[in-house]
Amino acid sequence: MSQFIKINKEDDVVVLLADGVKGDTISLDDKNITLLQDTPKGHKVAVKEISKGNDVLKYGYSIGKAKENIKIGEWIHSHNMSTGLDGILEYEFNKNDLNQPKRDEDIFFKGYVRENGDVGIRNEIWVINTVGCINKTCALLVKEGNNLINDKVDGVHYFEHPHGCSQLGSDLENTRKILSGLVNHPNAAGVLVVGLGCENNTLASFKEILEPINHNRIKFLNIQDVEDEIEEGKKLISELVEYASKFEREDVHISKLKIGLKCGGSDAFSGITANPLLGRLSDEIVALGGTSIQTEVPEMFGAETILFDRAVNKDVFDKSVDLINDFKKYFIRYDQVIYENPSPGNKKGGITTLEEKSLGCVQKGGKAIVTDVLGYGERAVKTGLNLLYGPGNDQVAVTVLAAAGAHMVLFTTGRGTPFGGSVPTLKISTNTDLYNKKKHWIDFNAGELIETKDTQSVDDSFFNLILDTASGDYIAQNERNGYREISILKDGVTL
Repeated sequence: MSQFIKINKEDDVVVLLADGVKGDTISLDDKNITLLQDTPKGHKVAVKEISKGNDVLKYGYSIGKAKENIKIGEWIHSHNMSTGLDGILEYEFNKNDLNQPKRDEDIFFKGYVRENGDVGIRNEIWVINTVGCINKTCALLVKEGNNLINDKVDGVHYFEHPHGCSQLGSDLENTRKILSGLVNHPNAAGVLVVGLGCENNTLASFKEILEPINHNRIKFLNIQDVEDEIEEGKKLISELVEYASKFEREDVHISKLKIGLKCGGSDAFSGITANPLLGRLSDEIVALGGTSIQTEVPEMFGAETILFDRAVNKDVFDKSVDLINDFKKYFIRYDQVIYENPSPGNKKGGITTLEEKSLGCVQKGGKAIVTDVLGYGERAVKTGLNLLYGPGNDQVAVTVLAAAGAHMVLFTTGRGTPFGGSVPTLKISTNTDLYNKKKHWIDFNAGELIETKDTQSVDDSFFNLILDTASGDYIAQNERNGYREISILKDGVTL
């Protein structure tokens, strides 16, 4: 007897919870269904006859079209199912009676309240370079800077990137947007902005988009202008350490918390365990007055109407449609197939089509009303669920989430990754096998949801982990391992 899960009563398929062997049976609705092929864990088995050209239903929605007649008990994957998506679509706004649940509760975390009223969950010094050719200089400054800190400062960090010079137009603008978002991020108590002196992204032009500038919090160093950039940088970092040391953790209401939602290396359990877990957490944060931010626009394709139907008004609906269609035009501009997804790793894990991947992906946003849509590099200013322009690529997506103001990123994964961004990047495994194998990568095991623990206890444990992370009582694995990376979207000419 094979273990399985049927997600929605209307589904044509079940998902196996362990490897299935030809001849094994599934007991469903008082019927025994015999597996017609060996079927890997996480993959789909038909529980209804499906005719060629018809939709295949999972999550209660179509995840693609049958390429041939499919029998009951047959393994469904790329060999007999393909995407049903095609081209740019038109959408119509349907005004719904939307009711965002609100809860007024005294739930607090221990955060750092900055002079401008922003709140941070770390008290770090960040070194931000305006141009990639001084990455190693900044690495040396960070090494020296970490010898200057005290127990009031969580560390000195920099984020290597190759941009800021030989860029034109939107590429240069994107670089400035992302770097300015990091400079203004409240997890950094103090920031040293380092320039070379001859790059496109000059310190003078970069300062213009940082206004107003708190010169106690942000220091500037143009290394062509000084004799010894390391010594000069150390002096400035010392001043920033002194400034940062005055901040103490204090009670902050959870409504001030901003979380980023991300998945990477997904498998068939992503849409069953970890992504719905994030969705419920996101709904809880939003109900308490907080903010969640969801990106990975290409992984909304095929499930976008679920988000459109939750737009708070016509303006947000129109922005949501533009978000989707502008990204499709990006693919078309480079003569690429819009629906060239999922990845080989996704397919190995049981995901067959982009619709299937997207239907699992959008669950990270829960059921909250969409209150705003943000362009690339824009900051989240409205509470509630925000949609953010960004690709599915892990490094680019986590970077844009941090630049939008996310205090931490919640990152679900079924295949596993050690990657971490500039902010705490908590990895949530979709299955217990991954958690047991990679405990030095994974912060939370959502695989328990299909094993021994009930949903409420898992949700409560996860919520407490988020509060502990925000309060500094839990340090994410990426922070412990020193994995802090950024990547900036590039889409144009390099001189």
